[in-house]
Amino acid sequence: MSKVGKAGVPVSGRPGCVFAGSKETGRLVALLSLAGAVLLWGTSFMATKAALSAFSPLTVVWLRMTMASFLVLLIRKRIPAPIYEPGDWKVLAFLCLMQPCLYFLLEGYALSLTSSSQAGMISALVPLLVTAGAWAVLKEPVSPTGFAGLLLSIGGVVWLSLGGVADESSPNPALGNLLEVGAMICAAGYMVVMKRLSARYSTWWLTGMQCVAGAVFFLPGGIFSAPDVWGSVSKQAWMAVAYLGFFVTLGAFGLYNMAMTFMPAGQAAVAINLVSPVALAAGWLVMGEVLSFSQLLACGVVACGVWLGNVSVSFRKSRGVEQA
Repeated sequence: MSKVGKAGVPVSGRPGCVFAGSKETGRLVALLSLAGAVLLWGTSFMATKAALSAFSPLTVVWLRMTMASFLVLLIRKRIPAPIYEPGDWKVLAFLCLMQPCLYFLLEGYALSLTSSSQAGMISALVPLLVTAGAWAVLKEPVSPTGFAGLLLSIGGVVWLSLGGVADESSPNPALGNLLEVGAMICAAGYMVVMKRLSARYSTWWLTGMQCVAGAVFFLPGGIFSAPDVWGSVSKQAWMAVAYLGFFVTLGAFGLYNMAMTFMPAGQAAVAINLVSPVALAAGWLVMGEVLSFSQLLACGVVACGVWLGNVSVSFRKSRGVEQA
């Protein structure tokens, strides 16, 4: 059992935590971590688009995982050692299988078969799937207000997706949408399992392990689909891959995993719906893309749903922190 402070916040003896503090401090750390993760994930779309101008999808994923793995090796001495228990290897293997291996594999092929609008609609299922999984596996309660906020945020993402224009053709949308659903199930499974493991494992240790696993998993595809002449790759493409590897792959997942150390998995998952509005805003500010009035309203609906979902679900008491 992990140690907790008087306010029910994990103390520094817990691998998944950074410091001891009050309940309010833990909430602030969680919200700031979520904000950082959403910002990195939202701006990753621009970087991915730039990287794909020179690399194949498999090569982009392999490069970003490899770069993140090297960064993990540099900071490995600062990462707390995990508290391993017999049989943990099965859970760790499942975690890596779900994310990044199957998630990136399924989503990569899904987006080549269906439109970005339809994929965006399906991605809104993640918080609902995580909430259902956390309720079933972690016994996290779901209040009626929290469920209403979840539905409101999902509705906003659906509206946002319907207001967008697909940039790619959809040769087989039925199969593509099915693969996207599979990717979302993998993402939800990863988040629920991560919440359970964070009681005994540093979130940064788990994130680093996922990066290394992804680098090995995508090595064959990344090598065989790599450019014939690496020297012909533009500086912008390399900078985009570096941003994805050093900041998004390691930073976003690490921050999100840290947030789940301080709050229920279902509550943290609701914030993922803010990724789409951030991506649209980044495209508008940096790339000159125009947001329609309908899309702006949809962004507001998503934000309201996330706010409602967060204020309605309080942090668990000491007993709840000991659970997971």
